[in-house]
Amino acid sequence: IVFCLLYDSSDSSCSVEQLKDIGCKWVILGHSERRHVIGEDDQFIGKKAAFALNEGLGVIACIGELLEEREAGKTFDVCFQQLKAFADVVPSWDNIVIAYEPVWAIGTGKVATPQQAQEVHVAVRDWLEKNVSEEVASKTRIIYGGSVNGSNCGELAKEEDIDGFLVGGASLKGPEFATIVNSVTTKKVAA
Repeated sequence: IVFCLLYDSSDSSCSVEQLKDIGCKWVILGHSERRHVIGEDDQFIGKKAAFALNEGLGVIACIGELLEEREAGKTFDVCFQQLKAFADVVPSWDNIVIAYEPVWAIGTGKVATPQQAQEVHVAVRDWLEKNVSEEVASKTRIIYGGSVNGSNCGELAKEEDIDGFLVGGASLKGPEFATIVNSVTTKKVAA
């Protein structure tokens, strides 16, 4: 995963110029590791998104809650707060994909049920409609990440508002990754 950093050159980070030099078209921002390990807050992530978009990169905007937040019934509050940080500063949603990644499911082998993921995706789309525009809500792709693999992708892909996947570890396993890609491709062809 490549992360865009505006102001310094920490490990695991690179500048927008470096990304563009190697032909990168998209950047992942707001990933849980940057939020919870590095300490990036919502406003900083929003500023990074605005900067990346201004420089011509697309943004995969990650949102998601910790297990304690889910158990406390705060999933929507957390996700909406994270979305608001993007909405407050981005000039256009044309090159933004939202990735819902429940933190408790990233790399743990746990995965949100298709119903849990769909529930959050619907809520995100509703939030976009109420707080940004109906057009943005209908056009923005909302993908799911969090222990997606060849065994669970088919059921997740059946959900109406899951537009694709942000794949971590399974992307390193060729045949399994192909299964994941095909689960979404099949959905698009059927639609």
